[in-house]
Amino acid sequence: MELADLLAEESVIVCTGLRSKNDILEQLAAVAARAAGVAPDAVYRAISERESLGSTGLGNGIAIPHGKLAGIPRVIAAFGRLEQPIEFDALDDQPVDLLMLLLAPTGAGADHLKALARVARILRTDAVVSELRDTLDPARLHAILTRQVEATQAA
Repeated sequence: MELADLLAEESVIVCTGLRSKNDILEQLAAVAARAAGVAPDAVYRAISERESLGSTGLGNGIAIPHGKLAGIPRVIAAFGRLEQPIEFDALDDQPVDLLMLLLAPTGAGADHLKALARVARILRTDAVVSELRDTLDPARLHAILTRQVEATQAA
């Protein structure tokens, strides 16, 4: 499973003016909903339900909100780069500026876990995180994320 198969270039956004965790989750839910062909409020509910179990803010300014939703054909990703970090209840109590939303079909346990592991591995790489924070260009962000998957698989 390659991130390029989950993350369309139009599903990478740069967010400005957001002030809360709910704001960014709503924005990313809308992006993922377009990619999945479902209603944004359904995606937001799925992500919020998971988030209510515990924050998906991993630390180092990174979060991977995720959830499952019936009726979508495959795992779908949306990435958000915030100009200004926001409070996200992360494990290290630091604000978040890089978010990868993952939405999986109900019953897609293995694919969902593989996608989570792949994204966590990519966003754990200091060089990748630095590159992502050095640009506000969605096309460049997409290229960085999808290139890293290919480089990781080749290694």
